[in-house]
Amino acid sequence: MKELLYLLILTLFFISCEKSDNHTKPNVVIILSDDQGWGDLSINGNTNLHTPNIDNLADNGVIFDRFFVCPVCSPTRAELLTGRYHPRGGVYSTSEGGERLDLDETTIAEVFKEAGYSTAAYGKWHNGMQPPYHPNARGFEDFYGFCSGHWGNYFSPMLEHNGEIVKGNGFIIDDLTEKGIRFIEKNKGRPFFLYLPFNTPHSPMQVPDRWWGKFEGAKLEKLNRDPEKEDLQHTRAALAMCENIDWNVGRLIKKIKTLGIEENTIILYFSDNGPNGWRWNGGMKGKKGSTDEGGVRSPLIIKWDGKIQPGKSIHQIAGVIDLLPTLTDLTGINFNFEKPLDGISLKPFILGGDSKTDGRLLFSHWGKRTSVRSQQFRLDSEGRLFDMENDPGQTTDVSELHPGIAKKLKQAKITWENEVLAELPDEDTRTFPIGHPDFKFTQIPARDGTPHGNIKRSNHFPNCSFFTNWVSTEDKITWEGEVLADGLFEVTIYYTCPEKDVGATFELSFGQDKLTGKITEAYNPPLTGMEHDRAKRIESYVKDFKPLNIGTIHLKKGNGILTLKAVDIPGSRVMDFRLLMLKRI
Repeated sequence: MKELLYLLILTLFFISCEKSDNHTKPNVVIILSDDQGWGDLSINGNTNLHTPNIDNLADNGVIFDRFFVCPVCSPTRAELLTGRYHPRGGVYSTSEGGERLDLDETTIAEVFKEAGYSTAAYGKWHNGMQPPYHPNARGFEDFYGFCSGHWGNYFSPMLEHNGEIVKGNGFIIDDLTEKGIRFIEKNKGRPFFLYLPFNTPHSPMQVPDRWWGKFEGAKLEKLNRDPEKEDLQHTRAALAMCENIDWNVGRLIKKIKTLGIEENTIILYFSDNGPNGWRWNGGMKGKKGSTDEGGVRSPLIIKWDGKIQPGKSIHQIAGVIDLLPTLTDLTGINFNFEKPLDGISLKPFILGGDSKTDGRLLFSHWGKRTSVRSQQFRLDSEGRLFDMENDPGQTTDVSELHPGIAKKLKQAKITWENEVLAELPDEDTRTFPIGHPDFKFTQIPARDGTPHGNIKRSNHFPNCSFFTNWVSTEDKITWEGEVLADGLFEVTIYYTCPEKDVGATFELSFGQDKLTGKITEAYNPPLTGMEHDRAKRIESYVKDFKPLNIGTIHLKKGNGILTLKAVDIPGSRVMDFRLLMLKRI
């Protein structure tokens, strides 16, 4: 009896020690904005807007003044997740499968989850939708948001929670922040890793009246260096969206402080690329999509009360590839990465110590364009050299003044492209996975499909599009798929159809497995979005789609073509199609 009592006491002691050790591990909150430029903060000198909460993060933490991300969304997210340049992970596009992060890459969420952290992501994922590319399969225990590259409606839109379709609650950034706050409250007694990839100020330019009122018709003091290019209405909307982000950042900070965990919580704030429009950006050249300074320079703010010297500014170049090694270093996580990281730990710069990185180069790549950044110079994608300390706007090519430096950076660019870009295959042979045995839901959206015949996509940009003009039995939609394990699946389609066209019969097939469905109920809502847009959009307008359960289908493991085609069309068309959902049963 005494031995059992002693064993019980000893067990409780070790459990208590383990909880105590876990509780001392610092929490991590990463806030990532979407298409917000370096200049879209008042702390960086933009008097067009006021971002007091984000500014306060910098005043009470450290700001990296020369921090570089990628020219567009999905590559930056991939580099944050892996600490490696995005081509190494198979990311070469922002849609139709090219945004997916290779499955042999280790993610930051997997690292922190293995270290005992609760992990969650709320927002825009943009690195793969179907498991095992889905965030729930990449280390995030809880996910709420959307996996696509952009979304068409920001007010109570269709979203997902751990793969299941749900309806959002109010303006999307407010909603995502609320989910983050609830997660923090739930996990305040244990270490947590919270990733908040917001999706604004990415277009469509939608923002609640509360934020728009200040900017509607407002005169802007700060303009782009080429003011004739600037769309003032678009700029006003972007600034309003940035102020909404700032308000939500304030809500998060307040909750962390109220819970008394600010001294045990590391908060990061940055953006994924340059501004999504020609607006004031400190006179830099380029915007989103460009490998010039204005397309890849982002604010990076890190706050850790009691650990980081308040108001510290660091001018050493750094990149998004550095965040994974930095955070594991700051939190004391020792992880054996199978693949070498491209990033380095910024801890010495943040907390003091040996912080020499002599000769370091950072590479920015997108769309067959590569630029190289040293501490002082940038070699642009056309081989011109600019002195960024004396000419931050990239106006004068100084190659002839510094031939040795120009030659060195050009050779570094060749070497990098030969090494890193060589890891991207000439052709993407990855299929869209179907029916992962460990996950209940598989979403198959129009975005990933190929239309045949008369079928058209609702917009050139596929991310939040749907298929329309399905008028013939010769028309079909296909996906190159791979069923990962045999199984029985409940099938739901998301459709719209006017009353006069009700009655079409269609077939879903994969190999020899087939399932027939029929449209028996009209549902024909109007296109929406324009009523919320503050500036004209370039993406597809959207509408509400109705779910229709068409039965179950047995799918056999293996590769094949998933096909949706019409069998009979009594009216003028079959339906408008948005999404196919498979639920393993």
